[in-house]
Amino acid sequence: MNVTETIIGQLRTIVGKEHVLTSELDRFGYSYDSSPVPLTPPNKPEVVVRPRTVEEVSQVMKIAYANGIFVTPRGASSGRSGGSVPLQGGIVLTLDRMTDILELDEKNMMVTAEAGVRTMDLYNFCAQKGLFYPPDPASWKYSLIGGNVAENAGGMRAVKYGVTSNYVMGLEVVLANGDIIHTGGKSIKNVTGYNLTQLMVGSEGTLGIVTKAILRLIPMPAKRGVMQVFFRSLDDGCAAVHTMLQRNIVPSAAELIDDVSLDAVARQKKKPFDPEAKACLILEIDGPDEASLKLQSDAIGQVVAEHQAVSFRVAQSQAETDELWAIRRGLSSAVAATAPNRLGEDISVPRDAFPEAVRRLKEISRRKGLPIAVFGHAGDGNLHPSVLCDLSDPAQEKLAHEVVGEIFDAALAVGGTLSGEHGIGITKKPYIYKALGEAGVAALKAVKQALDPKGILNPGKIW
Repeated sequence: MNVTETIIGQLRTIVGKEHVLTSELDRFGYSYDSSPVPLTPPNKPEVVVRPRTVEEVSQVMKIAYANGIFVTPRGASSGRSGGSVPLQGGIVLTLDRMTDILELDEKNMMVTAEAGVRTMDLYNFCAQKGLFYPPDPASWKYSLIGGNVAENAGGMRAVKYGVTSNYVMGLEVVLANGDIIHTGGKSIKNVTGYNLTQLMVGSEGTLGIVTKAILRLIPMPAKRGVMQVFFRSLDDGCAAVHTMLQRNIVPSAAELIDDVSLDAVARQKKKPFDPEAKACLILEIDGPDEASLKLQSDAIGQVVAEHQAVSFRVAQSQAETDELWAIRRGLSSAVAATAPNRLGEDISVPRDAFPEAVRRLKEISRRKGLPIAVFGHAGDGNLHPSVLCDLSDPAQEKLAHEVVGEIFDAALAVGGTLSGEHGIGITKKPYIYKALGEAGVAALKAVKQALDPKGILNPGKIW
């Protein structure tokens, strides 16, 4: 159903005229996210609504439900799978005005925040009290907590500390019909009915709109250290990480970078790496004191020596730490600069299958004739292969999408999944039946039907 002028007037009454956007330019600005979803034609909503309170979200949803209007929830639009793209017009409901950190409960080590709070701001707020919120998606400087919950965002620290779902204790959610529910809470143990909290985490706004989250915190590690290791092959780097974990050496981050990605960084920095280096591992460790870091660093040094490391460097200052992390955090832009287009994907495999998955990706690249840059979170098996191509060439566009399909096939073949932290959204929906089967998808659809019988929440996503 079209959003009529009468409905727009009702929306303005709820949130204020200035927070109901209807201009062509405003609507275009909410037609895309950070995924490589084509913009021709743009997927413009009919109207953008920016509520400030959960009551306003509820009222907007009641109008949408009564009139059968599609609603696409939106945060900072940093998603990589098209989850916040309004495929069928309707309302884009953006939560970027819900920016309050409502409570820091130091005794229970929990924080309660609205959906529009930036991940970095939440981290810094808690850190001032010596408390640590570990999830750190690459977009943490601008991604919002609501989006992190909707996508079950991960990040580089997942190897030691897990992902968003490991820290969500409770949620405030507005359902499709406008009802407000509260799931979970501050109790550590809770088996009262179905686990609606975890059902909502990773549901990509298709089951309800998260407006508030209660998040678990842990004590902030007193000390951190960063190191860089170069290897002669990606296999050696993978094997080194596997050996570390087997010996109970658990870094807080273990980022593996292949030769294609290293070449891209070298070109961007105009500074070549050691020609023997065909893979790089960036590690972060943490602990209570310098002695703890020294023990971990020595143990890691022993492991990487066993795996024929080309070099092993421990950062000796904050400047060196920043320098090493800049390599990893700048990868996406460096790789993207090497080709007209980059199809950046996200797959997850069992940790022991990481080397085999990488080998399969390299074979796909060789066979198809398109470069694939591979980097990822080696400690938890999450890879981010980037297909480098020119989508303006119809033949190469077709080939690139064939490569993406084979990447997902490779992940499934070694016991992996289609997504580790980016969700399914639009970009991966053609492959979900391969991953879950007909019965699995039918079960998901049954849950969707129960919570959103009119199908108005984030239509066209996941399946």
